Parts: sequence; C-alpha cells; structure tokens
Amino acid sequence: MNKSYQGKILSINLSSGAIFVEEKDDIFYRKYLGGKGIALYYLLKELKPKIDPLSAENILIVAPSILTGAPVPSLSRYTVAAKSPLTDAYGEAEAGGWFGPELKFAGYDAIIIKGKASHPVYISIIDGKVEIKDARHLWGKTTGETQDIIRDELSLSTARILSIGPAGERLVRYACILNELGHANGRTGMGAVMGSKNLKAIVVKGKDRCSFANPEKVKEIAQFMAREFKNNPLTLTLYELGTSAGVSGLNASGILPTRNFNDGEFQDHEKISGNAIKDEILINRKGCYACSIKCKRVVEVKTSEYTVDSRYGGPEYETVAAFGSLCCNSDLKSIAKANELCNKYALDTISTGATIAFAIECFEQGHLSLADTGGLELRFGDPNIILQLIEMIAFREGIGDLLAEGVKRASIKLGLEKSDLVLEVKGQELPMHDPRGKVSLGLGYAVSPNGANHLVSIHDSLIENGNGLPFNSISCIGLLEPLDSRDYGPKKVRQFVYLMYLWSLLDTISVCIYGIAPRGLLPLNKFVELVEAISGWETSLWELLKAGERTINMARVFNAREGFTRKDDTLPSRLFKSLQSGNLKGTCYSKENFEKDLELFYEMMGWDTKTGNPKNAKLYELGLDWLVKGD
Repeated sequence: MNKSYQGKILSINLSSGAIFVEEKDDIFYRKYLGGKGIALYYLLKELKPKIDPLSAENILIVAPSILTGAPVPSLSRYTVAAKSPLTDAYGEAEAGGWFGPELKFAGYDAIIIKGKASHPVYISIIDGKVEIKDARHLWGKTTGETQDIIRDELSLSTARILSIGPAGERLVRYACILNELGHANGRTGMGAVMGSKNLKAIVVKGKDRCSFANPEKVKEIAQFMAREFKNNPLTLTLYELGTSAGVSGLNASGILPTRNFNDGEFQDHEKISGNAIKDEILINRKGCYACSIKCKRVVEVKTSEYTVDSRYGGPEYETVAAFGSLCCNSDLKSIAKANELCNKYALDTISTGATIAFAIECFEQGHLSLADTGGLELRFGDPNIILQLIEMIAFREGIGDLLAEGVKRASIKLGLEKSDLVLEVKGQELPMHDPRGKVSLGLGYAVSPNGANHLVSIHDSLIENGNGLPFNSISCIGLLEPLDSRDYGPKKVRQFVYLMYLWSLLDTISVCIYGIAPRGLLPLNKFVELVEAISGWETSLWELLKAGERTINMARVFNAREGFTRKDDTLPSRLFKSLQSGNLKGTCYSKENFEKDLELFYEMMGWDTKTGNPKNAKLYELGLDWLVKGD
C-alpha cells in the first residue's frame, strides 16, 4: 500500500454509535482516486433511491484524495457529498483549507456518516482514535464559537474543525459547512444534511504524514509552483486582488450579473471590485495548506455602522457579486458584513444572495407584500435589507422561513414557478456568471448533476484568445482551435466535453483549478508527473481524464435513479431573453442553438438522447459494469 493514501475508509453510524474501518486496495484508489469518485461509489452502493435528503437514511461522505496532504500548492481540497436537500439530486461541494490534509494525517481517506444521533454530537478523530462526543452545549453556536469551544475543551489549538452554524441546525436548504471559518463546502445544502443528523462538527488532528514514491520530484514541482506563480498573470492576479479581480472585466464584457440577471452592467462596479477591497478593507491574504498563491482575502471593518470580524476572512467574487451587483448594492463594507454573517451562520453566499435578489424583485413586482415581509420594504440597492434578510434566513424568522427553502420552492409557494424571475437549474440558484456571454457555461449549468454550477468546465472567455497562456495549455488534449465565447455548434460542444472531463478530474482528485492549467500555473503534462511522483503509478493524462469522465457518468446514474431525465437539463427562461444593459445589451442565449448543442452533447457523451442518461455500452467502457441494470 502506497503511503500517499492510508487505505482506510472510516464508517460511522450516528444512530447506533457503531464505528468501523473498511480497508481498500490499490485498484480501488486508482479507479476512483478520491473526492467525488469515492463519494459517488459509496452513495451508489449504499444509499437507497428516493429517500428524503433530510432523513436519517441519507449518507454524508467526506473525502479528500490520493494527492491530498502532499506539500504542493493546490492539493488541499476535499469533497462533501450526499443527496441534496436543495435539489433532491446528487449533492456535492468542494473546499480547500486545512481539513482535508489533516484528515489524511489522522489516518483516513474518507468518512462515511450514516444515521442520526439522538442529540447533538460532534465526531473527534485524533491520531486514528475516533469518538462521538456530546455537542448539546454547541447547538445554537456560530462556527467561530464552535471552533473556539472545541479547541479549548480538547486542548488542541491547531485541531482542524468542520462545522455547521445555526442555518444548518434549522435545515436551511442551502446551509453550508465551514472549516477554518473561511473555507466553505458551499453549495447543494450539505450543512443542512449535517444538521438533520444532529452532527455539529467533525474534528481532526493527526501526525501520520503521507509519504511519496518520488519525494524529490514532489519537492521539485512544489518549488516550481511557489517560485513561478507570480510570473503567471492568472495566479499573480489571484494573489494581488483575489477572485474579485474579475468584477471589472465581467462588467466591461457586459455580463456582470446585475438586478437579478436583468442587466449585465453595474454602474458602481468599481466600488465593489478587487481593487476596492485591496485599497479599503484588506488587512491580509491567506492560502490553503501548502499554497503560496494565497487567493483568500482577510478583511476588517470598524465603523459606526458595521464591524466585521477578520477571523471570517473576506468576500470572494461570488459573494461580492451576489450581495453586490445582483442586488444593486455598492456598499463594499456591507458586502464584507454579509460575508461574515454567512460564514458565522454557515450559509452558501451564492444561494443566499440569489434568493434575496429574487425576493426583492418579487416585492418590486408586487408578488410579495408588506404583510408577507413583516413590514420590510425590499428594494434593490438597500444594504440594510440584505443584512436583515440574511439573519432572517439563517434563523428561519418571518419571510426568512420561506426564503430558506430556496428560489425554486419559494417560487412554487408564491405561484411563480413559470416566471422569468426564477433563476435556478434543478433547484439550485445560478452562480454569478451569465451564459449569455459564455455559451459553454450555459451548457454546463444545464447538464451539471448538482444544478446550476459554474465549475463544470473552464469558462469560454479564458480560452478564446489563441495567443493566451490558457488556450495554449490545452493543446495536449487535442483542442487546437480558439473559439469565440459566444459560438455554438459542434466545435464548441467538443471543447466543452473535453474540458468538462478535466474539471471533473480535478474535483475527483481534489485539486484546485487555480493551480493547474488552463486556469492555473502547472502544465497538464507536468501535473501527470506530479501524480506519478506522489502515487508511484505509471499513469497518463488519458487515464486521468477517463477518471473524470467516470465520475460524470456515476453522478448521472445517481440522478437517473432519483428520476431526473433530459427534461431537467434546461435553463431559466430569463437567459433566453435579452440583457437590458451593458455591452451585450440585446443579447440572449439562443434556445434553438441550446437544444441542438444539448442533443449533440448527449451523443458525444454516449448517452441516450431521449433520456439524457448513460447507455450501457458507456458504463461498460468506463469499467462501471456494476451500474448496468441486470448485471
């Protein structure tokens, strides 16, 4: 057994208190790698179809990968997965930070959590020893309070803690999970699944460091990335300005989501940009385990109106746009406060901001009254309303109880499910990127098993320049011709499919896109060398991309079991209407071209064009015989 992975999967039943360890062989790890590969394997093997996601029957899985824990930038990530209470489909969320590596150091490659505790508990995993501890004194606490109390009572100031806040306890359907108070498993409601199991936190600490087949090669690549990241414009910008560097560029392109996706331009975009954060509220930069890029912001605000605790980090692009341009809010300090509240209460900032924008538009159009809102006038551009609604959602108070259900369920209760102000796919709210200017993004939103997800593939705009570093880095997978961001057709679908395999691989092998080409620094062939140096396998980019394709198909099978078909691969009707402002004013997403591309996508994937689900031959080809019905 190679020591880059422990060979042990920890299983915990919270209903019975049973704890056992399953040992897996090298073939298992080579086939599924980790992350969502391991998560999907266990969900498909052990989770009954059609269960209530908030019942004790759901299974929650925490899984880093074979690479996690190597002291190399971008290898810190891990997956949390279960059936989603937001979408009723496969739910998955990745995060960086320090928790994933520490879980490996504590002796385990994944945790499988079943059942429901009779009262609030937390799981302690210290140097291989596993305990289920009483957490009744933690219930109701914020993530920061929870972290402080646990570290104090265990006398472990450097224990890594994964926790939920009041939002997860109250089963807000897009509650998230936090580690280090600023790294979020944000999407699909994994915090609500933890809350439904009476599981407040998971604590890990370990001394069992990983070893590698070729430690000198690992060191060489780590030094290359640490040395060269400032010579790469993409990674340098992340260090200097964080992910919010994209605000001004998206605004200039006419696709900065504004006024609930009615507009593509926000006049006050400079007030909420990466430069504004740097100049006005930034006090530090943070990175994940072993990462020198340090894209995470640390901000502090001390004014008569807002006080923002720097322990909760700072807003990233999605948060800035969700509570900024989407809600027409130019008050940067209020956005920082919104980020702090979401991290305290453990709320997904994307779905929270999107749901608030939906509620504001509903109010302005007369679909919500003062009686519905408890006397609150919901208006675009009002930062105080945004902050009040975050509090109400987290604690399910007043109108917050409705909004805690997410846009889809709220729209159904309001009789608006067919309205164009409902921006969701499969029940998950749109992230802060507009497909009307990036065609592949729309296809990604539609076919993602998680609902609207902006991390299915690289965005078109980053690779449309044939002379740019990102485009030149993808020639090794056979993509040789640059395509315009707004192109449709066979070439664009092929490009999307190949890069979707790559993005799926990175989630499966728990690698951050900001470190690896084409979005990051490390060339793809050099990345293969890194996998070989860590694992000891003689592998190839072809084998690794096949692993990415494998997990895409496993997720599709999971959703098929839950009743999802081609009809669920769609886009919100507003995207098929024209943008009302910005450089792409008058531009819409072509419904006719979308349908043609979707059909072609299924054919390229080896999926049935009527159902949109994998054919048996594709499952056999990927070594997924056990998922073929009748086998």
